[in-house]
Amino acid sequence: MNKIDWKIITALQQNARLTNQELAQIVGLSPSPCLRRVRKLEDSGILRGYQAQIDQTLYGLPVTVFVSIKLERQTDHAIRAFEQAIQDLDEVQECYLMTGPRDYFLRVVSDSLQSYERFVRERLTRIEGIASIESSFAFNQVKQKPRLPPPPTLE
Repeated sequence: MNKIDWKIITALQQNARLTNQELAQIVGLSPSPCLRRVRKLEDSGILRGYQAQIDQTLYGLPVTVFVSIKLERQTDHAIRAFEQAIQDLDEVQECYLMTGPRDYFLRVVSDSLQSYERFVRERLTRIEGIASIESSFAFNQVKQKPRLPPPPTLE
């Protein structure tokens, strides 16, 4: 990846609806080479898709909960089973395997505290192998950065 690729990625992170013509103009290329670079970034997996950014509160899911999960055992089977089960939970927006005292960190969205409680009781606690669940509720989102900084190799 070089500086032109980074310019393409930056422009698309700011506005994924740019036409190839507009994108080419922004990054200083003609349309054909620009499209080839975009396709190469897509094929390599660096560009994984294009999404609309949704206002979570206006959409009807104002509650954000960060959930720490500790597994009973950290065996390969337990990790795979948990990771497979979590794929089916639409409320879970992000899931990270962690170092430290907790095994997983989740970002969960909900329409209310009652719905979140129901989610925990009826869905999350039914996943085999969970030893403990700790929930922390977000009061407010202070920062959300939809763009990645340049990689150190381009600075």
